[in-house]
Amino acid sequence: MLEIEIDGKTVSVPAGSTVMDAANRLGIYVPHFCYHKKLSIAANCRMCLVEVEKAPKPLPACATPAANGMKVRTHSDPAVAAQKAVMEFLLINHPLDCPICDQGGECQLQDLSVGYGGVDSRYGEDKRVVPNKNLGALISTDMTRCIHCTRCVRFGQEIAGIMELGMAGRGEHSEIMPFVSKTVDSELSGNMIDLCPVGALTSKPFRYRARGWELSRRKVVSPHCALGSNLTVQVKNNRVLRVLPFENEEINECWISDKDRFSYEGLNSPDRLEKPMIKQGGEWREVEWKDALEYVARGLKDIASSHGASAIGALVTPHSTLEELHLLQKLMRGIGSENVDFRLRRSDFREAPKAPWLGMKISEISSLDRVLVIGSMLSQDHPLIANRMRQAAKSGLEVNTVNPTSDNFRIKVANRAVVPPSEMPSMLEAILNALAGKGKGEARDIAQSLKSGKSVAILLGNLAEQHPEAARLHYLASKIAEKTGAKFGFLGEAANSVGGHLVKALPGQGGMNAAEMVENPRKGYLLWNAEVELDMANPGAALAAMEKAEMVVAFSAFRHKAYEYADVMLPIAPFTETSGTFVNTEGRVQSFKGAVAPRGETRPGWKVLRVLGNLLDVGGFDYEDSESVMKEIGLSGFASCDNSIQNEPAALPIVDGLQRVGCVPIYFADGIARRAEALQKTALSNAPCAFMNAALMKKLGINEGEPVLLRQNDGEARANAALDNGLADNCVRVASSHPLTAELGAMFGPISVERL
Repeated sequence: MLEIEIDGKTVSVPAGSTVMDAANRLGIYVPHFCYHKKLSIAANCRMCLVEVEKAPKPLPACATPAANGMKVRTHSDPAVAAQKAVMEFLLINHPLDCPICDQGGECQLQDLSVGYGGVDSRYGEDKRVVPNKNLGALISTDMTRCIHCTRCVRFGQEIAGIMELGMAGRGEHSEIMPFVSKTVDSELSGNMIDLCPVGALTSKPFRYRARGWELSRRKVVSPHCALGSNLTVQVKNNRVLRVLPFENEEINECWISDKDRFSYEGLNSPDRLEKPMIKQGGEWREVEWKDALEYVARGLKDIASSHGASAIGALVTPHSTLEELHLLQKLMRGIGSENVDFRLRRSDFREAPKAPWLGMKISEISSLDRVLVIGSMLSQDHPLIANRMRQAAKSGLEVNTVNPTSDNFRIKVANRAVVPPSEMPSMLEAILNALAGKGKGEARDIAQSLKSGKSVAILLGNLAEQHPEAARLHYLASKIAEKTGAKFGFLGEAANSVGGHLVKALPGQGGMNAAEMVENPRKGYLLWNAEVELDMANPGAALAAMEKAEMVVAFSAFRHKAYEYADVMLPIAPFTETSGTFVNTEGRVQSFKGAVAPRGETRPGWKVLRVLGNLLDVGGFDYEDSESVMKEIGLSGFASCDNSIQNEPAALPIVDGLQRVGCVPIYFADGIARRAEALQKTALSNAPCAFMNAALMKKLGINEGEPVLLRQNDGEARANAALDNGLADNCVRVASSHPLTAELGAMFGPISVERL
């Protein structure tokens, strides 16, 4: 530890700290623009110049190493004079357009110019003008305002893992720009908006919608991925207009993904369902809530009396709140049915974990030195977990992967085994054998890496959980963890992938799981936030089951394809319009309040289930608020989770011929993101392609860019062929959960490709 004095106050800091670090410890503010605690030191804005005793001139606090006995003055006359001089230079070319700048009221330059700027300028020449750049659908540019702090450039290289912006030119001719004909397409790009200290980079969807001081702020929790990012929702006139990160070092640090940031547009989508609707005589008509719920109750009672309660099934997405999951399973069991499931994209139910979780705290990822990631498109499925691994890899973390594609998550990967989906279990067996000294090739390299680590983790991703042999992958991965003394866990698909298990939103004794409910069609279905054509492992089978049902009740915030096959559509509130709880991948229980009032006749889901429970004469549905539901559930703090698996599932036959790899595109994973207009204009939302490696394309006589016909069982879809030499042999990667591929079959399995 070093002892340093700043403005007469003494503080101890670790060796290697800077003057800025010491000032922050003391709570002393040093003006700055380019400095950010999560980025490397650039020292190019010079705004943080301070007086250091015995130094011949002011020094930048962000880049000056702290030394024992050092004495620093941040607000002395020489320091302030230097800071004012820097401010004068920064303002020389800056446009005086604060009244029309979206950053107005939230601008660091604006704030600091009050304290350090002059009343007029000594610069009489013409100001420079910089043409704006097209950075895509999410970021708007006014580059004349740029002060060259390079935060955006460093963010791309160091946090997002891809250099999408750079600085060209010298002096006042310097410009921040993307590569030629390129936009900013990383899944974390919106954080550049927060980092920009001026109005050069602003939110394109939010542009000119409101001023910062007009917005009220509410803290909520993200309903998207399993991380449970903390968000600040900003509201004007009962409408969500912007979403920003709420800093939580234990979870999302100071970042959020673009899906968390921009999906709020879906909340204001034209698809919003605002009134209860019943289909009669093939025509939809709006009704009162009382009439709609009584109609549903009568229909369910009729099905139960005619076919038995087991003829009714409930399908619910893991993006729903814990309260909704709990009440839905309680309702189903109350009417005598055990057919309820939230694992909609799972296809292997032979051995299911009791409550699969990360197996450690999220923050512990940063201290790992070895990790094996099995079946994950990590940067797409879990952008901020990928970032933690990216930062850890800079400090020595060796990343190993087993996947059908060599997607490297923008992280340096030490060893990767790229195998078709059907061969993933045998690769894990090979790694187990290699740990016993009987391996070769990738399996041996991965085993040696894991054995050499002191802090090791084995993690199963979304693709592994959706795999036809998910249970076997789980068993083999747990054995690898046992052999290496590693932590073992699941990354998790959605906000309540853990919570759904904890409240038993699962089939009970004799009940049917999600796959069985569509393979053996029920007479009645309750769909909770579920769009079966996009949310199920086998959308074709799911749609066929809906068509055969006597009654389908869709509880949803949006109109969707259920408009064609449902009998009742009931508007339930999305996460911003209801109170609720999510349990994230580390088992952390996070509750939140609604940020805005429900839109139209929309009602919070827990209230709808409470009334429906009473109409169906199910006991224990007399809740006054969502807090009373949580009191009944009895969860708080960190929930007790369990990744154990008892029996070894049998191996399935290796698939002959071409295999489909069905990955869920990042902005199509849930109903809110699908309806976010700006997200759907990004490169990550491009129309699905049929990705193949060069060897397979040559074998099939297909050229890149040519249209092809894809077939799975009775389903087919059209797409353009695309080259991906990182894909395993005989594999065709085709996005699932997308409207253009919804007619295909299961996410994994045999597929045929024909030239058109």
